Amino acid sequence: MADIKLHGFWYSPFTVKVKLTLELKGIPYENIEEDRLNMSAQVFQYNPVYKRVPVLVHDGKPICESTIIVEYIDQIWPYYPLLPTDSYERALARFWVKYADDMPVPAIGSLAQSSNDEEQEKAIEKIWEHLRVIEDQRFNNNVKKFFGGDTINIVEIAFGPLVRFIKVLEEALEVKVLGDEKFPHLQSWYNNFKDVPVIKENLPDQNKMVAVIKFYREKLLGSS
Repeated sequence: MADIKLHGFWYSPFTVKVKLTLELKGIPYENIEEDRLNMSAQVFQYNPVYKRVPVLVHDGKPICESTIIVEYIDQIWPYYPLLPTDSYERALARFWVKYADDMPVPAIGSLAQSSNDEEQEKAIEKIWEHLRVIEDQRFNNNVKKFFGGDTINIVEIAFGPLVRFIKVLEEALEVKVLGDEKFPHLQSWYNNFKDVPVIKENLPDQNKMVAVIKFYREKLLGSS
């Protein structure tokens, strides 16, 4: 049996992407919880370029960056494939995964670090721009349950943890970002995603995530 270790933060959407991939495929692994403020020396050894998690260690060999890790897992353990077999559909899935990967820092990260109403409004508008593209371009007249049809694929793995994080920020900051009236198709898709048993069992607890966000915002902003 392969020796698999996952270094990450339980509340990080990037770590969650990898965890959900492992869980969907039923792959046993050792979860190594890192301290965001004091990461282990192994993380810097395994990822000397970016010095961040998640890092997957497979039989002693480290793989870094969440999307690369997800594709690696999908190639090594091909049962329950996450990437479509059709070349065009595969390219399309990778396009939307890249779009999801480009969202967190400029959009979601700005909201997480916002210190006043004006910054929050600008950050929310930026998030709306991204979500409107998904709502209109991916879900417009699309009656499919998931991005790839009736089963979860790599696009769900990319977007699901981000939407969860946005919902956590809504509660922690007492703001409204998502809503059935503004993004009805996206909201319906997310409900389908989070209700899949293996997803429901492995998404981080929202109340605990809210507490973590508030803790780090207090440290960042010096608020009480």
